[in-house]
Amino acid sequence: MKGITLFVIGFMIFGTVRAQKTDPFLEKLLRAHASPQLLKILNHPDSFRYQIIYTKIDRDRRNQPHLRSHSFRLDPGEYFNPASTVKLPLALLALEKLHDLERYGIDKYSPMLTDSAFGGQHPVHTDSSAASGLPSIAQYIKKIFLVSDNDAYNRLYEFLGQQYLNERLQATIDKNIRITRRFVPMTEEENRHTNPIRFLGKDGKVAYDQPAAESRFKFDFGKPVFIGKAHFDRNDSLVQSPMDFTRHNNVSLEDLSTMLIAVLFPTVIPPDHRFRLTQDDRSFLLRYMSQYPSEETHPRYDTAEYFDSYTKFFFFKAGRTPIPPYIRVFNKPGWSYGFLTDVAYIVDFKNNVEFLLSGTIYVNRDGVLNDDKYEYEETGYPFFKEVGEIIYQYELGRARKYPPDLREFKLTYSPTANRP
Repeated sequence: MKGITLFVIGFMIFGTVRAQKTDPFLEKLLRAHASPQLLKILNHPDSFRYQIIYTKIDRDRRNQPHLRSHSFRLDPGEYFNPASTVKLPLALLALEKLHDLERYGIDKYSPMLTDSAFGGQHPVHTDSSAASGLPSIAQYIKKIFLVSDNDAYNRLYEFLGQQYLNERLQATIDKNIRITRRFVPMTEEENRHTNPIRFLGKDGKVAYDQPAAESRFKFDFGKPVFIGKAHFDRNDSLVQSPMDFTRHNNVSLEDLSTMLIAVLFPTVIPPDHRFRLTQDDRSFLLRYMSQYPSEETHPRYDTAEYFDSYTKFFFFKAGRTPIPPYIRVFNKPGWSYGFLTDVAYIVDFKNNVEFLLSGTIYVNRDGVLNDDKYEYEETGYPFFKEVGEIIYQYELGRARKYPPDLREFKLTYSPTANRP
């Protein structure tokens, strides 16, 4: 595929080639510097189900990025629950879809009023977190990246509709992507139905009326996925059998990494596989992918709960490590059912360092799912911290022919008035 070599050496995107699971370089690097705790994880892949992608970025004399990826246990066929990482593609698709509606005079800041027309649906006509008091695509995307807000995801799911979002993602990224549900208890049939939505114009009148929709998308549930030894069902009853994830959301780690790259470095991606994002869309996404909760006033977050590293797994979430002012992380994490996942672009403006790092791990010692007893703090977040530090130290010492010009990623953020 023309142009693809700019991106991939180590694995291919768009489902064209599935390369080796483990790059000896990355495994050797991690094992050479791993603590006993990290070595225990690396030595028990069946228990921790980890996958890692490290992508080097080298610039040419024109500052164009050339990417080379190294993987460790990368396996698109091994299921992990993507949790909130699926909010990334929905944010991109929501901005795309809005361009198709520009003729109605609406954009991402236009008030979006969600109604209800089917079982399990809930109307939303106000948003106290917004400066205007009204919901909008922009406000939902902000909350998705700042604190991984679930309701914001649900509203974008309803705006897009199950059929549109799956058709678009499978055509653009990978036919194995599957997004089947909202993040609220609903039946499979209820998730196929999405709400009627109204957008208001600048005059306060309805500018666009999107009717309720029913998805007829045919998912491939041919590969059963069962995890754990027991689980609690939606009635909080303990069931002595593995949990069935066959019909849950599914996105591979490499596909998530590809979608992040599509925002960061769109020219690296072949035209037919890019998202239809303007420069304004991209600037908006980059801001909120990297901004901290303390740097936002609408919403204004309680920073005791939503601390700066709340969504920054690599390096910083373990122990709530302070983030140096010269480092920014552009990312989207997810956590659920004992799975932790993060796809991240890390920039050090002081040392002129940039790289991509994606990873997932499963931390559920007792094998019981849906009991909210997972080893996130003692095992999961330290895993991301240590892997991140090993790669970062390697990057600090790695020679580059041309130093990167990182000015496009050095952004000005909102005042930190609510920072402690």
